Amino acid sequence: MVDLKAKPFCLNEEAIAWVNETIDSMTLDEKAGQLFVQMRKSLDEETVKNTLNKYHQGGLRWQGGDRNQVYNQNKLYQDNSKIPLLIAANCDNGGDGCLSDGTFVATAAEAAAGAGTKTAYDMGYVAGKEASSVGVNWMFNPCADIYMNWRNTIVNTRAFGDNADRVIENIRAYIDGIHQSNVACCCKHFPGDGVEERDQHLVLGVNDLSVEEWDASFRKVYQTMIDEGLESIMVGHIALPEMSRKLRPGIKDQEIMPATLAPELLTDLLRGEMGFNGVVITDASHMAGIACMEKREIAVPKAIASGCDMFLFSNDMEEDFAYMKAGIENGVITAQRLDDALHRILGLKAKLGLYRKENVTAEPQLKDQVVGCEEHLRLAEEAAEHCITLVKDTRGDLPINPEIKKRARLVFIQSTPTSKGYVKDPVKQIVIEELERAGFTVDVAPNFHDLEVSEGVKPQNMITMMNCGSMKEFAAKYDVVFLVLNIKGYAQENNVRLRWSCNHSSELPWYVTEVPTVGISLNYTNHLIDVPQVHAFVNAYGSTRTSIRAAIDKICGRSRFKGTASDTVFCGKWDTRL
Repeated sequence: MVDLKAKPFCLNEEAIAWVNETIDSMTLDEKAGQLFVQMRKSLDEETVKNTLNKYHQGGLRWQGGDRNQVYNQNKLYQDNSKIPLLIAANCDNGGDGCLSDGTFVATAAEAAAGAGTKTAYDMGYVAGKEASSVGVNWMFNPCADIYMNWRNTIVNTRAFGDNADRVIENIRAYIDGIHQSNVACCCKHFPGDGVEERDQHLVLGVNDLSVEEWDASFRKVYQTMIDEGLESIMVGHIALPEMSRKLRPGIKDQEIMPATLAPELLTDLLRGEMGFNGVVITDASHMAGIACMEKREIAVPKAIASGCDMFLFSNDMEEDFAYMKAGIENGVITAQRLDDALHRILGLKAKLGLYRKENVTAEPQLKDQVVGCEEHLRLAEEAAEHCITLVKDTRGDLPINPEIKKRARLVFIQSTPTSKGYVKDPVKQIVIEELERAGFTVDVAPNFHDLEVSEGVKPQNMITMMNCGSMKEFAAKYDVVFLVLNIKGYAQENNVRLRWSCNHSSELPWYVTEVPTVGISLNYTNHLIDVPQVHAFVNAYGSTRTSIRAAIDKICGRSRFKGTASDTVFCGKWDTRL
């Protein structure tokens, strides 16, 4: 059972009394509802009131919109909830994870490339300040995964390093930054992602490390944070088979479950051996890593019975609520397990002071003082200055002086559009503007998707894209080529790789043999696996104007590259180093 006087709650008698009195006053429906963190379904006040009165959710997670929209949404939910809500956000990179007008500071990969831990602290600091200004009190961060497998793109930019020690240093700094605001933290995705290349949105994740390997890596990370007072842990839909086999001798392969449904990993290991006293929450329950493992009516209560305290999202709120309530009534969730979970949930709310009305919602003017403020923009500039990385320059092409090599060809590769409503990637225009600002004249290579929009769908577009033209004319026309990669994505394919806009495209880097070529990644760090021919390559880590400007200034020699590339950028291949 939870100890509310111990870490991470550290509650006084007044707060403990509020927790106990609140739980004692709850109906069975209210107790069942507290176990859910729901996604925002509506902003209609009557609908919100009815939903809260019927399902009594314990938490809210969905932060779509700008500072005013999100503030109003959060206030609407808090004003109409009988018990104050835990309101969560994903702020991997700063305030932009919560707000469309929030501040992007850096990715975790960027922080890992910089010296020390200041960038990680600044990410947390800005995330906490901006999120709390709109009423967020719980951060589904930091990511405590370890980037061990270069093929893993679900944590490529979100992992704070490729070894336990570097991850510990950075997530400790991030948490310290968050804690400058009244916001709780949540390390994820226990028992650890980054070992394999699959995405739990699509398939059961499997951390296949041996017990000894896991103890030396992921256990070290989580145990350190637990000992230092971490408030909550998000459990991934990730199996840890060797540990399950150790803790459950004779367990059959078909009985091995994701940690979200595995009591040996949650109750025995995380609670028992590791002594975690805080809140445990599932990752999103619509993900295939849990949805494909058990019938829904089994999985919903089983997650709580296995040791999770909160269940993230519903497919159908009425149905999932009924499954949870039935699990309580039929004893799948024992009275003791329910009482323990409720004390942890209410304990976290008490730790945040939510039993005092003044702590429930932020003052309305605060968001305008904090979001996108001058201080936060300066911290973003500092991150770009200190972390952008020259991965390689094996032919000495850098720096490039636009006064001497002025004529630039821009080949901009973006994520494949997924909607008929596609419009041009706005980041391309930022790149053009920043290259011109630096002194280049810019000629933009055609893009198949843009041609299909501007010229209409016709065979000629493919012919246009396949035409490379004369090599001699190309070399006479351009001094430099910038190959800029803005590739993002998840939950659609297990491994996101560079994809040219069409087959046999003239975008392919044949031009590296004709003129100096500089590759720039605005997101993933592993693109050299697909363009090893590019001999000068920069990881800029962000697609904001701040990141793009800083990268171009460094390429031009106006600022020194200070980031350090992990060996993972070379993807275990010899030719990526050439």
